[in-house]
Amino acid sequence: MPSPTSFPPAPAPSPAPPDVEIMTIGDELLYGQVVDTNSAFMGQELAKIGLRVRQISSVSDRADEIVAALDQARARAQVVLITGGLGPTKDDLTKHVLARYFGTELVMHEPTLHHVEEIFRRFRRPMLEVNRQQALVPANCEVLPNAVGTAPGMWFLDQGTVFVSMPGVPFEMKRLMTDHVLPRLQAQFHLVPIEHVVVMTAGLGESFLAQKIADWEDALPANIKLAYLPSFGAVRLRLTGTDDGQPDLRGRMLALLPALRARIGAYIFAEEETTLEAAIGQLLRARNLTVGTAESCTGGLVAHRLTGVPGSSEYFRGSIVAYHNDLKQAELGVKAETLTEFGAVSEATVREMAEGARRRLGVDVAVATSGIAGPTGATATKKVGTVCLAYADANQTISREYVLDRGRALNVEYAAQSVLTLLREQLAGL
Repeated sequence: MPSPTSFPPAPAPSPAPPDVEIMTIGDELLYGQVVDTNSAFMGQELAKIGLRVRQISSVSDRADEIVAALDQARARAQVVLITGGLGPTKDDLTKHVLARYFGTELVMHEPTLHHVEEIFRRFRRPMLEVNRQQALVPANCEVLPNAVGTAPGMWFLDQGTVFVSMPGVPFEMKRLMTDHVLPRLQAQFHLVPIEHVVVMTAGLGESFLAQKIADWEDALPANIKLAYLPSFGAVRLRLTGTDDGQPDLRGRMLALLPALRARIGAYIFAEEETTLEAAIGQLLRARNLTVGTAESCTGGLVAHRLTGVPGSSEYFRGSIVAYHNDLKQAELGVKAETLTEFGAVSEATVREMAEGARRRLGVDVAVATSGIAGPTGATATKKVGTVCLAYADANQTISREYVLDRGRALNVEYAAQSVLTLLREQLAGL
């Protein structure tokens, strides 16, 4: 029988999850000819299983630089995920470098060879020797079958560090990650569960949001952290919770949201990972409304974003891009005297554009844009970056004017985002 002062032994602490480094290989990445979307995908998927990427490195197609990067990565991380350099051409060096790095030779992997042959047979294309060599792999790797391409993935375990090599083609890498890499990492390491809850906001900048929810953020439990992720006219709030040994981590995180809504509910357009235009589509469906756009400075971008949502034909009827004043009058019914007195970039004009779009397109609600995107076009009374936006329904027309002045491309993007924010606010009754 234990003495009154004895205690049961404390449980052994859970081993820390391994550090992960992502290494992308290819001159095209360094030259900016290809944008690295692979790292973003891997980072997101790794976070879901409790792994955090500590560093991302890009390396040229040179054997000595790849070797140096491998040495540096293994000093920092216990898992190194490599993409690129597995194609059939001479500049694809990755598996040759890996074979030398791990002190082995390339050997033919018959199951991969049969898979490659089947792909060429299926597409009725001749198979060259370089295609056959796609089935060569370092003798000491574990082959990860590539269901949608010819280059297999390769898994190495060397002195306690896991190295995984995958193709740089995004859809091939994603399939290998999903089918093989993520399940194997989960099986090999003790991973602490991580939960994410995302709240999407629009209409208020990051610093103003932070000010409004400062007390709520300060009161978050120690195992739940808040990140602000701003983009064009929107801020994604991401709660990340780590396992603290208590049940229902996600449920406890969701229970924090009512207090958040009480502070910034007017700016929240979704409590999931989604886009502003998708949230607008949900509101239009729920209210059984149709929408159209009248666009000048945005050149159809608002319509493009709305129609990018699957199923948008249920509520989107059309758009009139009236860049020239003649079309504003002929297609949207803007009065000549309005253009003369107030100009094309004015709240008076954009209000008539929105009202004209409602009539011409036969929709319940319409939005309109007009502005000076730049870099030229400024007048004595209107600066470059001046944009006017309007919303019209059967009962009201609302207009707003902003001066953005962020350069032509960003002025257009912000104008589109701002008019979509206006549309959402009115549909939501804010």
